[in-house]
Parts: sequence; structure tokens; C-alpha cells
Amino acid sequence: MADAASETEPPEGGRRTVLAVGFASFFGGISQDIVIPILPLYLTQILGLDKALIGVADGLVTAASSAFKIIAGRLSDRFPQQRPLVVAGYALSMIGRAGLAFAVGPLAVFGLRFTDGVGKGVKDPPKDVLVANAASSTRRGRSFGIARMLDTFGSAVGPLILSGLLFLFIQGKVASSDYYRWLLVISALVLIVTITIVIFGIRETRRVRSTAVAVRTPLARSYYLFVAIAGVFALANSSDAFLILRAQNLGLGVIAIPLAYAVMNVIYGSLALPAGILSDRLGRLPLITIGWAAYALCYLGFAVAGSAWEVWPLFAFYGVYYAVTEGVSKALIADTVGPTARGRAFGIYNTVVGLAALPAGLLAGALWDGFGPSAPFYCSAGIAALAVVLLLAFRSRLRPAQVPTPAPDDAEGR
Repeated sequence: MADAASETEPPEGGRRTVLAVGFASFFGGISQDIVIPILPLYLTQILGLDKALIGVADGLVTAASSAFKIIAGRLSDRFPQQRPLVVAGYALSMIGRAGLAFAVGPLAVFGLRFTDGVGKGVKDPPKDVLVANAASSTRRGRSFGIARMLDTFGSAVGPLILSGLLFLFIQGKVASSDYYRWLLVISALVLIVTITIVIFGIRETRRVRSTAVAVRTPLARSYYLFVAIAGVFALANSSDAFLILRAQNLGLGVIAIPLAYAVMNVIYGSLALPAGILSDRLGRLPLITIGWAAYALCYLGFAVAGSAWEVWPLFAFYGVYYAVTEGVSKALIADTVGPTARGRAFGIYNTVVGLAALPAGLLAGALWDGFGPSAPFYCSAGIAALAVVLLLAFRSRLRPAQVPTPAPDDAEGR
């Protein structure tokens, strides 16, 4: 088996796998983003949770996702197929989202958000492995860009569907408690389409048979350094729920909020593929640095904003951050780590980033309740700026190193 740096030939069936993962993520994005723009409003207005409890609930999603990503990553390196893990993850998320429609208190919300987080944690590493293994090293940024583009266009369609349904419910004078619950059920049912695509659309690439290879394959120092700096940045990256609450705080209406969220995802989806292609040519780190700097500026903008119209350009700019970091960061990890340890590498990375979300959410909620709506955004902007400085300071050490090649008797395809 060749090391990560020498994977120059695209695997057979790789394009089909990338597209199948992308379209599965498209419908997964629709499901998720029917929920995200209305969930903070549902939790505050219908269930009566305060901002700190919302921070805990969202932190639990990310923390659960992170804890199970490292488990799923290790399983991914050992399982001959990735599809069972991906299907199991989406099924758990479906249960978590549908159950919220029937939740009656914070404990039920915490448990169901935890279940959704477990589902996300179980499915994400094997999905990343499928894309990484389906792409040659010279086109990996493009492949992750395609997957992120389709995922994000789903996240743009979701809020549009949400706005249409909200309009119909409000025009039909449906009680808000009822239409919020119907929306949660609809979002869960969309995942049936996603699961069907995963089962019938993904063509697995050949896998290393030996389960010992992944255990003894060392991960590069540059990988651990990047994960550490990404963890610092993640402390700034509190839940997007606070962006939605800030939009409402600035006077944006309940129907307009999903549309603003859709604008963000249109920008994200439109730029994800060009950003991936650009990272194949210029390198991953410059794009990630630009993205983190954009995040810091965007959050500073949310901190100083004083009127509803400002939400629209800020959400659009937030899409730029996502476009130039999400897929590119995963391509950087795939460049650094060989195929036999990618599940573990993605699992560790996502765990570190995700675990930081719990204190980030708690801090953001506490700052909002204690010092006002601008406080968490000032704090996040400062931490993100620190992460940019660390990327620049250690950029020479963050370049991908050669990945050790396993012994011949463990070679791929034996």
C-alpha cells in the first residue's frame, strides 16, 4: 500500500462514492436545517428554557458527537464496510429529532439532543473516510469540496422549506406549539431518504484487511499540532443557536431567520468546491487561515450590530468561513494520515473540536445572560483571532509529513 502522499490515482468507483455521500448529506442537511433555525425558538418560547440551558443542550450534542466520533473512527478503521456505521448514525439522529416534538422538559431535551449527537458522531468519521479513500491526493480538496457543496446546498434548501411551512402554518392560524412539533417530525422523516441513498448508492472502495495496521500506524506530529490549534479555535466556535438568537434580538422576524440562514448556506455551498480546488493548488493552510480570520471578523460584526438588516450580510460572510475551512481541514488531515488510520485521525480531530463546544456553549450562554447579547460574540472573536495567530506562528510545522507505509504483508488489496 502506498503512503498518503503517493495516492495519485483515483480509486475505481470513487466518483460515484463521493457523489453518493454528497447526496446523502444533501438530504441530511435538509433535515438538520429544518430544525436548526427554529430549535432555539422552540426551546425558549414553547419549552421555556433559558439561554444557559440552550447552551448546555447544544453543548451536549457536540460533546456526545465528539465522544462517539473517536469510537466510530476506530471502528471505521477495522470494519470492512463503512455503510453500517453511517446508517446507524443517521437512524439515531432521526430518533433524536422526532423525539423533540414530544419533549416536555429540559431533561428530555438533553437526552434527545444527546441521542442526535451520538448519531452525528457515529456517522461522520466513516463518511469522511469514504470520501478520503475515494479521492486521489491531487483531487482530494475537490472531492471534499463536492461533498461539502451538496451537503450545504441541502442546508440551504432546508431553511427555504422551513420558511414555506412556517408561512403556511401561520396563515392557517396553527398554534405555534403545534407547528414547531410538526416541523421536528418532518425533519426526522427526511432522513429516510438519506438512509436509502447510503444503503443503495455508496460503492465501497477496497479496504485493508488487517485490523492491526491501524493500531500501530503512528500519526504525524503535524497532525497533532493542527488538532491542538483547532481545539483552541473551537473554544470560540459556540453553537450557531446563538447567531439565531442574536438575529431575533436584533429584530429579525421568525420567517426571515430561516431565510438568512439559507443565505449563509448558499454562500457556503457555492464556495465549497472552488475552495477545495484552490486548496489542491495553493495548499490547505492558507485557506484555513483565511476562514478562521473571516470567522473572527464575522463574530465581531455580530457583536457591534445594531439593527436587523445587518444580519443578512453577516450571515453571508459567515458562509465564507464555512466554505474555506470545513472540507479543506478534512483534506489536510487526509493528506497527513495514511488510509489505514484515517478513521482514527478524523475521530480524534472531531472529538477535540467537539468537546471544546461544551465549554464554548456554556461560556457563550453565561456571557449573554450576565453581560448582554454582544458579550459572547466579542469573546469568540478574540479567541478566533488567537487561533489565527497560532496558525501563522506554527505554519512551517503544520505541513503534512510523509506517512509511514505498512509492512508488505498488510498491503491493501491482499
